Amino acid sequence: MTDTPDPRDGDGSNDGTTPVRLRPRPLERPDTDPAERTAFGRPEGVDSSFAPPPSHTGTSGFAATRPPTAAVARAFGRPETAGSGLQRPPSSGPDGMATPGEQSREPFWPGGSAADPWRDPGTPVVAAPPHGAGEPGPAPEPEDGPRLSVREVLFGKRVQPRALAILGVLALGAGALGGVVGHWTAAGASALTSPGAVLAAAEEAKERPPGSVPEVAGRVLPSVVSLEVTVGNQAGNGSGVVIDPGGYVLTNDHVVAPATGPGQGTVEAVFADGSRLPATVVGTDPMTDLAVVKVPVANPTVAAIGRSSELAVGDAVIAIGSPFGLAGTVTTGIVSAVDRPVRLDPEGSAGDAVIDAVQTDAAINPGNSGGPLVDATGAVVGINTAIRSAGSAEAGGQGGSIGLGFAVPIDDARAIAEELIRTGRVEHSDLGVNARSVTDGATDGAQIQNVVAGGPAAAAGVAEGDVVVRVAGRPIASADELVVAVREHDPGAQVPVELVRQGRPLTVTATLGRR
Repeated sequence: MTDTPDPRDGDGSNDGTTPVRLRPRPLERPDTDPAERTAFGRPEGVDSSFAPPPSHTGTSGFAATRPPTAAVARAFGRPETAGSGLQRPPSSGPDGMATPGEQSREPFWPGGSAADPWRDPGTPVVAAPPHGAGEPGPAPEPEDGPRLSVREVLFGKRVQPRALAILGVLALGAGALGGVVGHWTAAGASALTSPGAVLAAAEEAKERPPGSVPEVAGRVLPSVVSLEVTVGNQAGNGSGVVIDPGGYVLTNDHVVAPATGPGQGTVEAVFADGSRLPATVVGTDPMTDLAVVKVPVANPTVAAIGRSSELAVGDAVIAIGSPFGLAGTVTTGIVSAVDRPVRLDPEGSAGDAVIDAVQTDAAINPGNSGGPLVDATGAVVGINTAIRSAGSAEAGGQGGSIGLGFAVPIDDARAIAEELIRTGRVEHSDLGVNARSVTDGATDGAQIQNVVAGGPAAAAGVAEGDVVVRVAGRPIASADELVVAVREHDPGAQVPVELVRQGRPLTVTATLGRR
């Protein structure tokens, strides 16, 4: 088999050991269509994409670029005094073109910029430096404007006369105000520094917290009245407290007793604001020395009612009344004792009254009778009724306070006042005995002196000589305590009575009667 020479080999020979070397395929460029070349081709003699410079004329005979109009050249052209721009390399020739020696040294235009077909040194457009390339210069300092002299202001007609007048009025007003202030300051300073001036000592404001004596007294005083009783040519005074919005005033029986007697006197109530109104006696209870009167007053201040059963020895109390006619007198103290049986003076009351009193060391004097005894909250816990005195006073032979005052407990007084307002009278329970206080050195009690025939004690088997030591569980240490222990119960109640008969204990049950 004969090898056929490959025309791509160099000489057409191949000995079988030399690899065949491939040649590049010749580039075939088809001829351009004459019509297309005429429409889109470059004119003959033009070798670059730019039009020839204005000073040249192409070999093809095309006219040079039309020079710009005067307005365009003035707006966009290079100033006459400006040098060559970036579009033309530095030159020293007379026409601004580079010399042949300079063209050979131009690093950016090898062979000379005039021969570069991609540049047009004859273009009138000049590249300007980029915006913000340079550092801005310092802002010029504003120059001072012209200043007006006094002469120009007054006579140069530079300022309107109305403005000058207003400025003058303002200046005069400011001067007058400054003079007045200076005068006052000087006068005050001279008064303070005068040798004859005496400065009062200033003290800190005093606080009256809730529960203080001034605060409590301020709330209770409007509900306390002074009662003036007149019988013929004689007059007396006492106190009372408003307990009901209807104008009902609670007081002592011995205060109003003269007005209910044969003389038929008058009672007048004087309130804290000084107003006077006539009072009418509604009812009295000589057994407890309490009474209720009514005053025709609209919207009176009513005292708050407390609970005397909650009192303890040592509690703070305030007594309010009109001792010796001194209305609105306030005294303070403590609870000295509770459940203290006290027999009242028959001459001071309308009967042989015995009360289970609240004892206090607050100053109570004649005229305080019927006034309220209030606790630290301002609630009425008792009605001031009696005092124990060691001597007599110069006025009227009445004794003064030695710190031993007694008040009817409000728990008892409230029940009696309600009954007096409702019916005008009060009934008390009764055992039907007379007794006296005794003691054997070890045991105290109330010895029965006589027994009312057919009475509750007689029906229960109580005999004369028996010693009562306890009633319904309450210890009995005196005859007065027997009275108040029996009155603690309602009429008709059955109560156990513990006795000592001939040295032997005995308990009987008595049904209390009425009195």
